[in-house]
Amino acid sequence: MSRIIATAAIRGAHKYVAEAETKLSEALEEKGPEQEVVFPNTGFYLPLILSMTGIEVKTLSDMKEPLERAKRLLPQVPSEHLWTPYLGGALDAGMATLIAQEIIEALKLVNGYQPEPPWLGFTDDATLRQQGIKLVDGRMPGFAACVGALPTNEEAVRLAQELQTRNILVFMASHTNGKSMAEQLAEEGVEMNWDTFLVPYGKDTSAAVHALNFACRAGLTFGGIKAGGMKEAREMLLYNKERVHAFVLALGADAGVDEDQVISDEKYATAAGAINFGFPVISDVNIPQILPRGICTYEHVVSGIPRDKLVDKAIEVRDLEIKVSEVDIPVPFGAGFEGESVRKPDMYIEFGGKYSTAFELVRGRPMDEVEDRKIELIGPDVDGDFEVGGSMPLAILVEVAGREFKEDFETVVERRIHEFLSWASGIFHMGQRDIPWIRISKKSFEKGFRIKHFGEILVAKIHEDFSSILDKVQVTFITDDDKIQEPLKGAKEIYHERDERIGDMKDEDIDTYYSCILCQTYAPDHVCIVTPQRLGLCGAYTWLDCRAAYEMDPLGPNQPVPKGETLDPVYGQWKGVNEYLARETDGKLEKFSAYSMIKDPMTCCGCFECITAILPETNGVMIVNREYTEMTPIGMTFSTMAGQIGGGRQIPGFIGIGKVYITSEKFISADGGLERVVWMPTALKEEIKDRLEKRLKEIGKPELMDKIATEEDATTSAELVEYLQKASHPALKLEPMM
Repeated sequence: MSRIIATAAIRGAHKYVAEAETKLSEALEEKGPEQEVVFPNTGFYLPLILSMTGIEVKTLSDMKEPLERAKRLLPQVPSEHLWTPYLGGALDAGMATLIAQEIIEALKLVNGYQPEPPWLGFTDDATLRQQGIKLVDGRMPGFAACVGALPTNEEAVRLAQELQTRNILVFMASHTNGKSMAEQLAEEGVEMNWDTFLVPYGKDTSAAVHALNFACRAGLTFGGIKAGGMKEAREMLLYNKERVHAFVLALGADAGVDEDQVISDEKYATAAGAINFGFPVISDVNIPQILPRGICTYEHVVSGIPRDKLVDKAIEVRDLEIKVSEVDIPVPFGAGFEGESVRKPDMYIEFGGKYSTAFELVRGRPMDEVEDRKIELIGPDVDGDFEVGGSMPLAILVEVAGREFKEDFETVVERRIHEFLSWASGIFHMGQRDIPWIRISKKSFEKGFRIKHFGEILVAKIHEDFSSILDKVQVTFITDDDKIQEPLKGAKEIYHERDERIGDMKDEDIDTYYSCILCQTYAPDHVCIVTPQRLGLCGAYTWLDCRAAYEMDPLGPNQPVPKGETLDPVYGQWKGVNEYLARETDGKLEKFSAYSMIKDPMTCCGCFECITAILPETNGVMIVNREYTEMTPIGMTFSTMAGQIGGGRQIPGFIGIGKVYITSEKFISADGGLERVVWMPTALKEEIKDRLEKRLKEIGKPELMDKIATEEDATTSAELVEYLQKASHPALKLEPMM
């Protein structure tokens, strides 16, 4: 290992451990040993320390032991640049650095620190799981931890966009000579948040540890790795090397350091910590290189890379599988732009929402009725005579043809319109069917973006993603208010027909279900079995979707699972399903019940929309969605529960579910169904209100709607029991669940 890197990393580690020791001592003296220590909305305490040591840090006093372990890891600082042919000493120093950094970052919160724009600080568990689906389904191939800044704001924007177009998540921390990359982006008006794949943690170099504790929680949440001793820590590091495809971009030279060293001791120490996880370091400045393989898949440190080649080199060194879409439009395009918002002052034009009519529809046609790649506009374009910041109607009619295309595939393609259009920089899209809301920003309009470019996106992406079943794609847009009305009426009739088709399907009438093993990338022991009446835990995959996905890609993550002999019709167990589960989990899961959360429940990955949890004292269950971050009547937050049930574990009394499943006829039907539901957050209850009222009416229990408590009625178990008794909730009189 380079003697410069080793010496600098060890010096940097000593600085961080000394800083952590000083700040902890000050906090103990001021606030006392029992002062609570917590990152917001996580069930993993201080996640990196938990993963590497098994220590649950809950108070200031609890910080002493991991800090002592960090001190024991520290090699002696050499008097001269140390030559060592192996990484051991510097890697130990790197791990000591990360432990000390996590203590320092947690102590900031103890002392009242709250991140201010552009900084976001610690990532909570709900966000981790929300973004997790992008990691497991391939939309996000990995993440880049950007440390420092670029010479100019323009270069910072260019780097960020280049990473976004490759769908790589970007974490930002530290600074170069007082300037950070996040500050550069903020000065240029670039939107930074989780939805845009640009996540600024903090200006201090110690904030880089949040990228590493994110990586640790990926293993704890999706990988089923348990926190413990050296064996578990090693499993965590190997998991990250093999499954969490991250790398570090060390940007810019620091002033005031040795000419040969280029960057600060603190950055070398942090880089050494990242290398422990198999995350290589790529730099635009000439720091010493470490080229032999070992801990990382290929090189450990590669430097002096031209800034316009940084991303390509990082992809090569980390061995990422990148899929870049070539779309002929005048703005950047990629998954990293999907969550961009376009605010009213920045908006050039909008369609749909509250101010105009809009709808989207995909229809299959005979081959001779579709002219491939034809894009037609009926009505004015956005550069016509209208007020900037105003609205227009918009119909998006996509007609496709293919010898292998079936009517069931229409909704699968249609659902992707949101994703495809959102990938264009400066374009905002939400909603589907007849409730979309679309905006084009002023900047995108100035770059030349017009309605026809929506067509270019749809034609290119539909061909790219559905080439196995589609041969032709044509798109028609209607912006004329009069001419849009008749097609809208027809579209609504089609939407209704589709709903009726899926609504009539019953589990009993189908011989074959479908699996979904997308999440096995991160949760190798988890398998979803998707039936007509129970969709996937993430809420994104129905039985029809899985069937269509299998026909599109027979070797993909959605496979047919013959039910075989029915072993238990009440609990939902079938011989063929159990055999499939045992095979796909290497015997770790032998059976599961589709309709019970008590007896052999389905496993959870970590991407579930909601958690259903038993409340024994109420003889019922609560349902909490990931967006709800407050305490629940069970005495745990969503994050805490998710940390206990994720990773492919089978936990009786807890299941992860998709929101639509709540109003399914098969919702925990073996355990009592909807009559067991005693509590859910107000926002969730309102979101599913129409479907819930309809389902309760079907079972002859419309009055149950008002008897299901929310946080406005009860937040503790005792309060909930009192509320249920006053409301005469039927769960109190049902047979005991356990």
